[in-house]
Amino acid sequence: MTGRYRPGRRPARPPGADPQDTPPARPARERTPQEQRDALIGYAFRALGQRALTQAELRAKLEKRSDDPDLIAAVLARVQELGYQDDTQVARAEGARRGVGSLRVRQTLQRRGLTDDLIRETVDARDSDAEAQVVRELLARRWSSFARKRDPQASAFSFLARRGFTGNVIWPAIREHVAGLPEGEDVDGSPEDWDAE
Repeated sequence: MTGRYRPGRRPARPPGADPQDTPPARPARERTPQEQRDALIGYAFRALGQRALTQAELRAKLEKRSDDPDLIAAVLARVQELGYQDDTQVARAEGARRGVGSLRVRQTLQRRGLTDDLIRETVDARDSDAEAQVVRELLARRWSSFARKRDPQASAFSFLARRGFTGNVIWPAIREHVAGLPEGEDVDGSPEDWDAE
């Protein structure tokens, strides 16, 4: 096969040929506006196929591919018209996440570029009773690891606060959990016969 021309590959330069004799590569053909639009829409669909994106996130991705604001606006409008991008659906999905509190939902939606009104509406729609139940479940599941800490209640609070739960949900759940601990455990969650460190 050596020396034979294969389609799609440049023929080998003869030995001893001057590199300057190589013909320059042809410049790429300028894409038509329709081709540019089709390519950008295709990219938008691929990006949305990987993950639900907010309008702001998708716009940022498209701006890396094109510097034409009118084209970007047209592509955004088209994918929204077809129902592939909807900030309300993204907010609703984020608001329905279990295991995180309202503060985390708010921060995530702000970071993802949603409007203040949509963020407020999403956070207000969360069920406070369901959120309190999630906190109780997390405490029950994780208390054994908190109990090994010097201050289990502070450790529990810190863990839950990092997940975005507010103090007015965390503290009642901690008090309830501690009140239900079996006899033989102190309020701080340590067995009474442990020696002080």
